[in-house]
Amino acid sequence: MQQAAFGAGCFWGVQFEFDKLTGIEKTIVGYMGGKTKNPSYEQVCTDTTGHAETVYIEYDEQSISYEQLLELFWTIHDPTQKNRQGPDVGSQYRSVIFYYTEEQKMLAVKSMERFNASKHFINK
Repeated sequence: MQQAAFGAGCFWGVQFEFDKLTGIEKTIVGYMGGKTKNPSYEQVCTDTTGHAETVYIEYDEQSISYEQLLELFWTIHDPTQKNRQGPDVGSQYRSVIFYYTEEQKMLAVKSMERFNASKHFINK
C-alpha cells in the first residue's frame, strides 16, 4: 500500500470523495502540519496550532495512481480561497498536499503548476 495525505477544507467531505475511488484501501481524518502534539478540535479551531484538517489515504497503486488522487484533490475544492473552503473559515481548512516520497513531491508540484496554468478555479 502507498500513502497520501491531502487537506482541502473540512475533512469529512474530502474523505467522502476519496472513499468513492476504486483502489482506496483506507482513509483516516485528522490534523497534520502543526506544532501541537495530538491537538483537540477546539485547539485547532483557535488557529494557533498550525494544523490543517487532513485526510490520510492508503491506496493500491496497481488500481489507482497518485496522479489520479491529485486530479481529484484539485477538483473537489477551490485552492485559491485562502484559509477557507466555502463557509468553513480558518487556517485549518487550507489547501495542502503532504507528500511521503520525493516522487510524490515532484508530481504534486507539477500538478499544481498545471492547475495554476489552467486557470480552472471552481466555485464552491
